[in-house]
Amino acid sequence: MSNQKFDELRDELDSLNLEILNLVNKRAELVQDIGEIKGKQSTQRFDPVRERDMLDHIVEQNDGPFKNATVEHIFKEIFKAGLEVQEDDQQKELLVSRKRKAEDTVVNINGTPFGDDETQFIFGPCAVESYEQVASVAEVLKGKGLNLIRGGAFKPRTSPYDFQGLGLEGLKILKRVADDYDMRVVSEIVTPSDIEVAQDYIDVIQIGARNMQNFELLKAAGEAKIPVILKRGMAAKISDFINAAEYIISKGNEDIILCERGIRTFESATRNTLDISAVPVLKQETHLPIMVDVTHSTGRRDLLIPTAKAAIAVGADGVMAEVHPDPAVALSDSQQQMDFDQFEEFYKEVANYGVKVK
Repeated sequence: MSNQKFDELRDELDSLNLEILNLVNKRAELVQDIGEIKGKQSTQRFDPVRERDMLDHIVEQNDGPFKNATVEHIFKEIFKAGLEVQEDDQQKELLVSRKRKAEDTVVNINGTPFGDDETQFIFGPCAVESYEQVASVAEVLKGKGLNLIRGGAFKPRTSPYDFQGLGLEGLKILKRVADDYDMRVVSEIVTPSDIEVAQDYIDVIQIGARNMQNFELLKAAGEAKIPVILKRGMAAKISDFINAAEYIISKGNEDIILCERGIRTFESATRNTLDISAVPVLKQETHLPIMVDVTHSTGRRDLLIPTAKAAIAVGADGVMAEVHPDPAVALSDSQQQMDFDQFEEFYKEVANYGVKVK
C-alpha cells in the first residue's frame, strides 16, 4: 500500500472519529432533554426496559465486522455516559448541591455558628429523664464553654416496649435547662404535627435515621423557622441522604446540618458501620455543614475518641456524642453513653485535635 493511500485512510478515519463525536454529543443533548422531562414528571431517569429494547434493535441491525457482544458493550458504555449526563444535570438543579452554591453554608443556631472554621460539639443524654439529669449534664458542658446540648424527648425505638421518651414534658425540661444555663437545645421530632409546638422549646430539630425518608416530616421541617439536623438512614445511599435534605431546603429552610451516624452492614463488631468517607463526599457534593454521631455509629464507648478524631481529620464540622450522669441506670442506650469522667477524657483528647480539612 502506498503512503498516499495510507494517509488517505487515516484522514478518512479522523473524519469518521469527528463524525462519531458529533453524533455522540447530539445524542447526549437528546438525553438531557429527556432527563429534564423525566425530572418534571418525577420518574426514574434509568429505564432498563427501554435500554434493553434499544440494544436489541441495534444488534438486529448489526452487519459486522463487530460481533453482537462487542456492539452491545460499546452502546452500553454510551448509554451509561448519557445517564451520567442526566445525573450531572439533576445535581446542578438541587438546591443543596455544591454546583448550585460554591461557598459553604454556615448555620446560625441562636447565635452559635455551625459550619465555620471552629469544630462544634453536641453532647447530652440519649433521653430526657428528669430536670436534674439534664441540668447536671448542662452544668458540666457549660464548664467547658460549650453551649449546645442534646436530649431525646420523643424516642423512636426498635421495640414498642422500650422507653419512648417523656414527650412534651421532655421538651419543657429541655427549655428550662436551656434558660437556666444559656444553652441551645437539640431534640428529635418524629411527627410533623409536633414540629410547630417544638419550636417553642428547642433551637434545633433533629430528624433521626429512622425518619430520614419520612417525607411529610421533611416537608414540615422545611417549613419550620429553626435549623434542622438530618441524620442519614441506616440503609441509605449518600444520594438518598442528599435528596432527603433537598426535601427540607425545597420548602424554604436552608439551615440544614447533615449527620453521618453509621450505616447497617453485615459487620457486628460495632452497632453500625461508620462511613467516614461520607464526610468528604458530602463536602464535595453539597454546601451544607456535616457532623458525625460517634455514639450511634459505634455503640461502643471505647471507640468514641478515635472515631471523633477521624471525623475531625476528614473535615467534619461537628461531633455528636452522648453523656449521662450515670449510664448504668439510663432508660435507653446505657451501654454507649459516657459518664462524666469518660467525658472529661474524651473532651481532653478531642477538643483541640487537628485542623478541619476543607
